[in-house]
Amino acid sequence: QVQLVESGGGLVQAGTSLRLSCANSGGTVVNSAMGWFRQAPGKDREFVATISWTGRSTDYARFVTGRFTISRDNANNTVYLQMNSLKPEDTAVYYCAARSLGNYYISGRPSEYEYWGQGTQVTVSS
Repeated sequence: QVQLVESGGGLVQAGTSLRLSCANSGGTVVNSAMGWFRQAPGKDREFVATISWTGRSTDYARFVTGRFTISRDNANNTVYLQMNSLKPEDTAVYYCAARSLGNYYISGRPSEYEYWGQGTQVTVSS
């Protein structure tokens, strides 16, 4: 069973950092690529970052390259998103997602993810 739970969101000032975590509380090892997406009020859900099962392959949206880093700890079934130099435009609900079990390859398309968390709010004040 896969039940993704995000944590680490909050209200921060511009220029500071947050680290989001995504753990599977369902017990199954999530042996698939995973990703982070975000959705701001009135906007579509958009891709932020993705990481392969091994962690060797990653990809980022252009607007976060150099500021955000995705990583994973497979021993603890957890994926992280380190967010530095946060901007007010990063304000959104951040969602963790996993591709179908055994699908190791990265993707930036929300439609290619099977499992989703409930999201965690990140608010960046100016």
